[in-house]
Amino acid sequence: MFVTNKCQCPECSAPAASVIIENEIISEAPGFCFEHIKNKDEYLAALTGYIHSHEKIVGLSACGIEFNGLELSNKRFYGCNFQHSKFLNIHSNGLRFRICMLDFSTFNDCDLLSSNIQFSSFSGSKFVHVLFTGSDLIHNNYNGILAYQCSFDDSDFYNSRFIRAILINSSMKNCNLKRTIFYNSVRENVSFKFSNTRAVLADRGKEGLADEDGGIEIEDEEII
Repeated sequence: MFVTNKCQCPECSAPAASVIIENEIISEAPGFCFEHIKNKDEYLAALTGYIHSHEKIVGLSACGIEFNGLELSNKRFYGCNFQHSKFLNIHSNGLRFRICMLDFSTFNDCDLLSSNIQFSSFSGSKFVHVLFTGSDLIHNNYNGILAYQCSFDDSDFYNSRFIRAILINSSMKNCNLKRTIFYNSVRENVSFKFSNTRAVLADRGKEGLADEDGGIEIEDEEII
């Protein structure tokens, strides 16, 4: 897992970003959160260079950082921390996450096809125009997410949680939803065609999704 060093800036309790020296992570070295790193461009270059040159990435802490257009195909992340980060225009195939933290992150216009993500957390995150088609998304935490115009078709969500999630104009066709939890969620114009909706936990003490789900109105500017 990532080392939870605190930012060295006085009175800042945010987690420090991983220190990268000569294209290697120095996990025990004291550092600063991204907001308090003096030369952000230099750090971003070192961080993206490290990701580009490593297929397997372990224990990386990169909170509150914006990743735009980064190539993540077939990358493997283990025990990494990307909380409060932004992922823009990411196009990947075969991305893998294990025991990673991506809470309160934002994903815009991303293709994350055939991903394999397990035991990871996306709670409170926003997904806008994101494709997860053909992915294994098992034992994950999607509590409180907002997903707008997203496709999760042909994916496996075994034992994942969407408690208090808001899903709008999205698709979960032909998905394995066994033991997937949707307690207190909002599902507006979401297709579950060919998915095993009877195995879903949508209300406490009951199984299955109702044919008609209530929705709420949200303006585009609130979503994005």
